[in-house]
Amino acid sequence: MLKLNFPDYNIKTKIIKNKFFVFDRVRKKWLKITPEEWVRVHCVNYLIEDLGYLESWIRIEQEIKINNLKKRFDIVVTGSDFKPYILVECKAHSVRINQNTFDQITRYNIELSCPFLMISNGLDHYFCKVNDRKKHIDFIEKLPEYRS
Repeated sequence: MLKLNFPDYNIKTKIIKNKFFVFDRVRKKWLKITPEEWVRVHCVNYLIEDLGYLESWIRIEQEIKINNLKKRFDIVVTGSDFKPYILVECKAHSVRINQNTFDQITRYNIELSCPFLMISNGLDHYFCKVNDRKKHIDFIEKLPEYRS
């Protein structure tokens, strides 16, 4: 698998009938590895291992409605109150992050109202704080760590 721009995590992988699988520690199941799934698994590990968020606070690929259309977000981290706190959009390493990516995450966030956003293709990561008062996002150096 491609080395991504994340620390080395103990990510479980296996091969079944010449197909590669990765273990999703939040959903507790083996998933076929796609380039986007590989990034998603690394983002989840970053949120848990580096930032200290609890597995039970992480939601992956759940449906939301945007303008009466069914969409699926990649990752949402809730706070201790279980309100959405961080929205993460994952792209395959071959996908350039551009204005369309930022438009997508902000559309999803209209529904979710997360104060923090992360966009990653595994090589480039962008972290943002939503400024509701000024109705825009501010780029930040990193996401806040969980403090109990």
